[in-house]
Amino acid sequence: MEHLYIICYDIRNQKRWRRVYRKMKGYGEWVQLSVFQCRLNRIRFLRLESELKEIIVNTDDHVLFFDLGPADQVKPRTVSLGKTFTPEELEPVIV
Repeated sequence: MEHLYIICYDIRNQKRWRRVYRKMKGYGEWVQLSVFQCRLNRIRFLRLESELKEIIVNTDDHVLFFDLGPADQVKPRTVSLGKTFTPEELEPVIV
């Protein structure tokens, strides 16, 4: 079962920030600077968490995972100013 996550990060070093950004692009959809939405099952969540732990420096960087619940049941209530926001839909993933 997939859950919908909002993942935000604050990375101090530009090189590490780029690495985290590239890693996140492989797991979800970019929403805005340092914010992604991802549909992840438990295995993909643990894999992403592990891969990010290898990149970040615990004393300098911060990554937050917000679990919004089961992806096929959650209806995020959002207020979006400016560009349109749409929750990530289930689509084929090309790896």
